[in-house]
Amino acid sequence: AVVHNGIIENYQELREELARAGCVFASDTDTEVLAHLIGLGLAGHGDLGRAVASALSRAEGSYAVAVVSLDNPGVVYGARKLSPLVLGVGQGENFLASDIPAFLPYTREVVFLEDGEMARIDAGSWQVFTVAGLAPVEKKPVRIAWDIQAAQKGGFKHFMLKEIFEQPRVIADCLAGRVDASRGLATLRELDDFPVPERLTIVACGTSYHSGLWGMQLLESWAKIPTRVEIASEFRYRDPILGPGDVALAISQSGETADTLAGMRLARERGAKVIGLCNVVGSTVSRDADRVIYTQAGPEISVASTKAMCSQLTLLLLLALHFGHKKGLAGEREAAVPLAGLQDLPALLEAALPGMRQRAKELARVYSEARSFLYLGRGLNYPLALEGALKLKEISYIHAEGYAAGEMKHGPIALVDPKFPTFALAPDDELYPKVKSNLQEVQARGGKIIALTNPGMDLRVDHVWEAPRAFGPLNTFLMLPALQLFAYEMADYLGKDVDQPRNLAKSVTVE
Repeated sequence: AVVHNGIIENYQELREELARAGCVFASDTDTEVLAHLIGLGLAGHGDLGRAVASALSRAEGSYAVAVVSLDNPGVVYGARKLSPLVLGVGQGENFLASDIPAFLPYTREVVFLEDGEMARIDAGSWQVFTVAGLAPVEKKPVRIAWDIQAAQKGGFKHFMLKEIFEQPRVIADCLAGRVDASRGLATLRELDDFPVPERLTIVACGTSYHSGLWGMQLLESWAKIPTRVEIASEFRYRDPILGPGDVALAISQSGETADTLAGMRLARERGAKVIGLCNVVGSTVSRDADRVIYTQAGPEISVASTKAMCSQLTLLLLLALHFGHKKGLAGEREAAVPLAGLQDLPALLEAALPGMRQRAKELARVYSEARSFLYLGRGLNYPLALEGALKLKEISYIHAEGYAAGEMKHGPIALVDPKFPTFALAPDDELYPKVKSNLQEVQARGGKIIALTNPGMDLRVDHVWEAPRAFGPLNTFLMLPALQLFAYEMADYLGKDVDQPRNLAKSVTVE
């Protein structure tokens, strides 16, 4: 039996060769090609390890593969190339998985396999070899700090809900040892001797890409670093201009996102330094980057990312202050206000979350029959509009589009009618009058509106949702959980599988 994650790019060529040799195929998958190659090798010399190595030497592309034979079902071989595979070392049991949370309830001892390596495991032992030549590789297990309790629901109905409610702690953990508000200092010791980038390219996918769009604005505003944000799956196939003085910031919750890893490799090939921002100690991002900043969010089990984004935003804000301070732009007085506000955020958010959930539940009942949503935001709230739309479509399967509010008149306004509601981010900031004007255009066309705003704003829309007020960009940390809770309550009310939505995976380890 073969389990395979990845893409065998030359499978058609191999399939034709195997068919000429008499192999009969039951499917069109590239994985079956591996099974036949291994079977032929096993018939030739009777050793499963050599058969696996021989088959993989023929395979072009990416793979994380596990193989077991009926002749010795207590032994499993696993190997990787450009797709993650980790080995869990237990007491009288060992594991192979693409990501650590799969075996976290059973062990916290982890061996990270590198590209071109193969492991042999049984219940009581494990060894690692090179695929080419089967040379032994010495490895030592790494102990992961996550505990079993962190990977359990803890009384919540779903992991996603638990992880939303963990965000106050996540912010506090991100700040621990990194903030001295009295001196107006944000200290990232990981970057103490790292030069300030001349130019910064953020490379990420999905929710992490939205975090990057948000962070870009602070990095340019507070640190005056020219910053661009790239979707990793596009960046890796472009011909980007990078060189000495450029830094790539790779953002990935798992540290194993295939497109982000490819983007990192491309950036390094072009002469750029790479900083990794990820959640998993020992992951490929953390090993391949020149420097790594851990987000310390703890295990995120639900497929839809929530607290990981919160931790990414916290660290991006600190990164902007850190580089700004090193450039002499963010003095003590300028940094003291956001840092003091950051330290107050965990308590403020924790107090607000129960009321947010209740409001989200009420609105989910009202809008549960909607088949499409338009999310609007400006400035720092534009990435949140994208994220809110992504969360809704991910777990409730309701079509949603996130747009910059100023772009509404360039197309999306044609969709507005009484059956196409708008979810607007309208906090009390310098862009509020512009957002209010956009919402008046929606109302003029009969569109229903939910407006997420701050107390005391003069909005007259169908449903006003007030979130506590915080300093400037810190408003984000009170808007984001509301978006997450609305998506959660919609999906739960509609009876969807919140933690395991269809067709999605937690770590996207293939192209």
